[in-house]
Amino acid sequence: MKILSFNPGHDGAFAYLEDGNLVVSIEAEKHSRYRYSPLSVPDVFNVLGELKEVPDVLCRGGWSFSDTHFSEQQVLAGYHGVSNSDIIVGQKRLLGKMVEYFSSSHERSHLLCAFGMSNLPKGTQCYALLWEGVIGSFYEIDSELNLSKLADVMPEPGHRYALLYGLADPTFDKSVAEFSRFSDAGKLMALASFSKRSKPSDEEEEIIAFLMQDCLHLKPKECEVLRHCRHYNVGLDDPEFRNFAGIVSNKIFDRFYQFAESNMKRGMPLLITGGCGLNCDWNTKWKETNLFSEVFVPPVANDSGSAIGTAIDAQFHFTGNPKIDWNVYSGLEFIFNDAFDASLFDEYETNYAIIADMLDSNLIIGWVNGKYEIGPRALGNRSILASPFQDSTRVRLNEIKQREQFRPVAPVCLEEDAVRWFGCNHPSPFMLYTQLVSTDALSAVTHVNGTARIQTVSPVTNGHLYELLVAFKARTGYGVLCNTSLNFKGRGFINNIADLSAYTIEHNLDGFAIEGRSYMLKSSTNYQAYLRMPNTIAGSTKKVPETLQNQFSK
Repeated sequence: MKILSFNPGHDGAFAYLEDGNLVVSIEAEKHSRYRYSPLSVPDVFNVLGELKEVPDVLCRGGWSFSDTHFSEQQVLAGYHGVSNSDIIVGQKRLLGKMVEYFSSSHERSHLLCAFGMSNLPKGTQCYALLWEGVIGSFYEIDSELNLSKLADVMPEPGHRYALLYGLADPTFDKSVAEFSRFSDAGKLMALASFSKRSKPSDEEEEIIAFLMQDCLHLKPKECEVLRHCRHYNVGLDDPEFRNFAGIVSNKIFDRFYQFAESNMKRGMPLLITGGCGLNCDWNTKWKETNLFSEVFVPPVANDSGSAIGTAIDAQFHFTGNPKIDWNVYSGLEFIFNDAFDASLFDEYETNYAIIADMLDSNLIIGWVNGKYEIGPRALGNRSILASPFQDSTRVRLNEIKQREQFRPVAPVCLEEDAVRWFGCNHPSPFMLYTQLVSTDALSAVTHVNGTARIQTVSPVTNGHLYELLVAFKARTGYGVLCNTSLNFKGRGFINNIADLSAYTIEHNLDGFAIEGRSYMLKSSTNYQAYLRMPNTIAGSTKKVPETLQNQFSK
């Protein structure tokens, strides 16, 4: 069965399943579009370009009726609802053919996405935690895949978490905003790691009570009642606010943990989904509770996975199969045919040893291979890579990314070396958990609290990146690199050579590599210095492959 699914609004995406396989997931924010974008006409043509024939089923994910035209409400499921009675089925005409039509709630899309992408076999009973900007609830999933809500533990956990950042940020106009800023949750996650105390002051207790009050929607303008508090508009560099960020983060987690400990059976699996599933500290805490036999978080825990979840829901409805085969690299291929000024670059065939040599010489390089990653985390196909040893590299990467210096940079590591450097004795391929760093040598990827948000790589999960890490280890002894996303500020991954060229020039990358070819920026002082170094591949012509000698002798 061929299923085409779409989530048109926030974090818009298309997903296409064919006989239980995820063929492609196209996210609206990719191709350097604004983060959290809705679908657009180019996305429609992109997904049509991936189809070989008309699908059997067309799916639309549910959403709030307040954001939906009245004429659509009869054929569109809502935001909430987990029962089978909330599903809408019918028929639609698509490309001259009558196809099945399916719509189910946004809530179901998250839960089915997590179950369908997990390794849990069909029929496995489990728990699920859906926490995001709006929903904060636990569920039980039985052997027939019936979903039942155990409790609404806290409405809007993601919004309340992010609102703390806005409370302290004087640039956030709390008087006019209806909701917290989408980007603030990730920033607060970084700040929370700076915390060095666990006991709140009396004034901070007042803020905690405000943020965790029992109401369906907490409006930013209601923060006005906290104007007398020292944390109000204090700025993000204030050390006491950073201490408080960690306290609030723990308080929100503890609200959910206390429910789980008191009301849920030990030893069942837990699925975690929703935007809060991208909080690596919280994911790690759930594993460390030992309440659950295993914990699974999909790499598309946020709304970017909603279209996949609705497609899985439809597949289950029509075929009885709730499971899919998938690969995290299921986006679109990189576009080479756009125009860019090649005269600004030294272009040549390359290999892993040469790229490793450049990285070891402190060059910072864009790295592109195959299809882009689904979800918001760069996992080695649309990445910026750098050496992991110097804190100055983290500083430069944050300057390149045009983001705050308190933001950490994540490591990518050979799977077999993860236990040595990060105490991680299992695969962690999606950058969803934190690990304690066990050496002082990896300063660029070690956060202020001594942890790192690790991605492990094997020959199976990403062969090209694995071989590069092997080459880097051969030079340095460490199969570890800095890995951050290749994107303009506030936009999704770069996916064409024109954007990549412009980014390299505007943001001071030293060059980029695309599947066996390197494009090094001639005006880069770091690159020119590299060419003159005596102990590098470039500096010793006897080490240079014959095809590169002319390039390096220029």
